[in-house]
Amino acid sequence: MESEWLRDGLRFALEASIFTTPVDDGPGPPQQRDPRFRKLVEGVLYSRRLILTYHIVILGVITIVSAVHWTRKAAQRRRARVPRLQPLDADGAYDGDAAKTTSPSVTAVNRDIEEASSSGSSTLEGVMSPQVKDADEDTPLLQHDTTLQTSHHRRSIIRYFKAFLMYQPPPIPLFNKTLPSNGTSIVLLAFIALNIFYTLFHLNLTIPELFVLADRCALVFVANLPLLYIIGAKNQPLKFLTGYSYEFLNIFHRRLGELLFMEASLHGLGMFGVWYTLLGPDGITVGEFLTNRVVMLGLTALTAYQILYTTSLSSFRQKWYEIFLGLHVALQAAGLTLVFFHHRGSRVYVGIAMAIFLIDRLVYRIGVKSTTVEAVASVMEDDETVKLSTEILKLPSSKFSQLVGRSIRYGWQASDHVFLSVPSLARKHIIQAHPFTIASAAPTLSTDQAQLDLLIRARDGFSLDLIEQARNQERLTVRLDGPYGSSHSRTMLEDSELAILVAGGSGITVAWPFIHHLLDITRSNDTEIAPISALRSQKIVLIWVVHKSSHILWVGRDALSDAENNGVEVITPEATEEVGRPDLDSMIDDLVKDYGKGKKIGVVACGPDSMSRSVRNACSKLVWRGRDVNVAIEKFGW
Repeated sequence: MESEWLRDGLRFALEASIFTTPVDDGPGPPQQRDPRFRKLVEGVLYSRRLILTYHIVILGVITIVSAVHWTRKAAQRRRARVPRLQPLDADGAYDGDAAKTTSPSVTAVNRDIEEASSSGSSTLEGVMSPQVKDADEDTPLLQHDTTLQTSHHRRSIIRYFKAFLMYQPPPIPLFNKTLPSNGTSIVLLAFIALNIFYTLFHLNLTIPELFVLADRCALVFVANLPLLYIIGAKNQPLKFLTGYSYEFLNIFHRRLGELLFMEASLHGLGMFGVWYTLLGPDGITVGEFLTNRVVMLGLTALTAYQILYTTSLSSFRQKWYEIFLGLHVALQAAGLTLVFFHHRGSRVYVGIAMAIFLIDRLVYRIGVKSTTVEAVASVMEDDETVKLSTEILKLPSSKFSQLVGRSIRYGWQASDHVFLSVPSLARKHIIQAHPFTIASAAPTLSTDQAQLDLLIRARDGFSLDLIEQARNQERLTVRLDGPYGSSHSRTMLEDSELAILVAGGSGITVAWPFIHHLLDITRSNDTEIAPISALRSQKIVLIWVVHKSSHILWVGRDALSDAENNGVEVITPEATEEVGRPDLDSMIDDLVKDYGKGKKIGVVACGPDSMSRSVRNACSKLVWRGRDVNVAIEKFGW
């Protein structure tokens, strides 16, 4: 038969690995002496060797990012050892926010002091600054001016580039799809380009080599499976190595999933093209082709990934979140199993991906990090929010718990979140886990007991069932999987002289624990530095945008007043349902003008996508104008 060489080539590809040797020039069956067969074999073996370099590139990138992360972390620790000090003012009071804790008009007084002192540096800061060498007669003036101009030009380029990376474009009008920041988009495009390179490199796009292209697409697909699962896992080593937890990596997980679906589709289309152009004309019917065991397994796996891709789209997730949760777990398990039996060359990659999935799900999320507690459920005054509260008795930390991971009983950090399950609601909720930020303050090292609060807006599905249950039953048995979170925003705020937290609605569950955390650090540093008559200087501002005025009661006016009395400037614009959205751009700009002159500024935002984009772009403008601003957007989910 004319296509006998191709059949032998397909059989060879099913068995080939990186250790397979090329076919020699010795005697053999006629079809194996066919030059088309030899070219197919060479292409398949080249792909097996090429894909190894892909793993080297990925590991190299992770190594570089890890090195940058740990270098920055070491620098932050060094800066933390050198406290930012301010002297006593003329009246004998500390020239900082933490000193003002008694007067009812403390916030206004604090603002006046900040405005008065922002025009110049303090005496201690001047003393601690390196002395500038005076120019003498031997110093070339033109060379000095040229050096300054070059340095200024270099700083301007870096500043403009940082502002560009920070900027977030508006959503795509036709699809209403939210775009990430320019920096994230560039990294994503580079990653996609890398995969396109490995898909097409050293390929001749001709009909006889169509199978080599289809085989390469499948190889890129399976080679990415371990990476897909490692960046999607809630418990993974990348957080320790790079500082980026699964929340940040989630966008890469989604884009990689879409990329792999495209690779699988191209593989399927390529194999159909092989049948149509080479096998079909030689007498193999479409029925014979589709009922082949290998083809059937591949088509079933492709169908599973097609449904998985469709149900993972944001429009589907938002409308049918519970269905998405169940299908996401079931279909990916089915897809891995089908790919495992589809091609023996995929089994190493599938095995690694399956191991990551099982260790994350069974060992960590169900075993190590799962805690069952009894919580008090109460419906808030707005009649659309549930508050779950429970007391956590902290366990002493050990080296073993630090190594293998900790449950919520070992405490948590500001802005951490947990996955909540309430099995008593209904059967369908037994295996469902929904992410919620811990709204209460994180326990300190010396605390033995802490209160954990969750604020849950009733929308539909799980949250609607929960609020109905809370109206009839005060105490519920709940399962908490966590804590999870990243230290990036926290360390950025700690390292800032002006900390601005912007919360939209329930985003206060992220901002409020940060407020407590920063105040705890200030009080801790006060005790250490007080003997030398100085305080650590950090201005803390909270902007909380609410849709309804009653939402202020989620935290309580008394709690907000207490924060103000401790030096926090609290800004709560009128409810958006009454006056519309506030101009966050102008508000942030005014705060930086008032308090941020010559200071390191950190901005953290949590809220709707449109609000987060406004905050990010306001910070981008400030960076463009020369301000030292860093911004972080807090978001989590599947």
